[in-house]
Amino acid sequence: MKGKKIILGITGSIAAYKAAYLIRALVKKGAEVQVVITPAGKEFITPLTLATLSCHPVISDFFSNRDGTWNSHVDLGLWADAMLIAPASASTIGKMARGIADNILVTTYLSCKAPVFIAPAMDLDMYAHPATQQNLDTLRSYGNHIIEPNTGFLASGLEGKGRMSEPDDIVNVLNDFFISSNDLQKKKILITAGPTYEKIDPVRFIGNYSSGKMGFALAEACAARGGNVFLISGPVVLKTKHPSIKRIDVESADEMYEEAVRLYPSCDMAILCAAVADYRPEHSVSEKIKREQNDVLKISLVRNKDIAATLGSGKKNHQLLVGFALETKDGITHARDKLQRKNLDVIILNSLNDKGAGFGYDTNKVTLIDKSGWETHLPLKSKTEIAEEITDYLIKSMISTV
Repeated sequence: MKGKKIILGITGSIAAYKAAYLIRALVKKGAEVQVVITPAGKEFITPLTLATLSCHPVISDFFSNRDGTWNSHVDLGLWADAMLIAPASASTIGKMARGIADNILVTTYLSCKAPVFIAPAMDLDMYAHPATQQNLDTLRSYGNHIIEPNTGFLASGLEGKGRMSEPDDIVNVLNDFFISSNDLQKKKILITAGPTYEKIDPVRFIGNYSSGKMGFALAEACAARGGNVFLISGPVVLKTKHPSIKRIDVESADEMYEEAVRLYPSCDMAILCAAVADYRPEHSVSEKIKREQNDVLKISLVRNKDIAATLGSGKKNHQLLVGFALETKDGITHARDKLQRKNLDVIILNSLNDKGAGFGYDTNKVTLIDKSGWETHLPLKSKTEIAEEITDYLIKSMISTV
């Protein structure tokens, strides 16, 4: 963590006293710490203590003086290598999840380009409440890292889950993140995501229900680990966050094929997550087809080019090729067949039969199968978490091929 710039956000919680230990541990590791505290946080620990330990003035208001100077949350968000909110109260977690920017901590969070780590601290009933859990799920879906609280004695005198994780454990989480964040340094990663649209006429198309969420989560996960990501995206409403992601927007399967074939020779790995249409209309027309002119409309379909098979046929020894399979029946059998036929190294299977998995959901449940026949099953989790676990596995696979 030497030289890393950390924003430490402190909220109104009795666990705020632990922030003093956190700052000392981070500084000892070589990090530079800038404290941002909410008004309620100052009731639990003084800015003087925090400024003394961090060697930086504590930021608690937008305007420090009456002379027109102000604290820029935008500059703070660009300065940081990571933002840590510890302790994170239920109130601040709710504001972060909903974008309620009524203090400088939340506005800094909303402007932050760096990874965000959140260490909740509250009474057990507050932590277990569905509203808090939903807000934490929302923050996870944004790509934030939740450092789970411990079970123990709480300020209320009760015992249960809600006690902020210990400072040394929190620092270890950040330290491990920075150690692993360069695993894909200088690696070029190609990822396809979303659906493709195959034109029938100017207003109609053949497509599917893919939202692109899994592919975009994988792009963010690979970029966070140091990868230089080329994301070929079908028509989706999602946005990329990490600056190391170069996005290429396409519409049709042919367009996605051309970009994938162009980019793959220079890449170290490709993850083919897009739900590419297998067929397209043989002929599309330039004018809208009128219903009144056709009692029965017949559309002749032709097969699209196979991106996975084409990349697999030209794959070099140092390259890793990863495919996805979505099945409704005999998923393992079909996935294994696809793995072999298309010369993939790994195939990731999910099923429309699994509740909460597949198209449209923020969660997923997948099975990874490699060319040796080995399987691993990842239970239902957010697509962000699934993407991180897939990335961990693929990094190990890349190392084993070197």
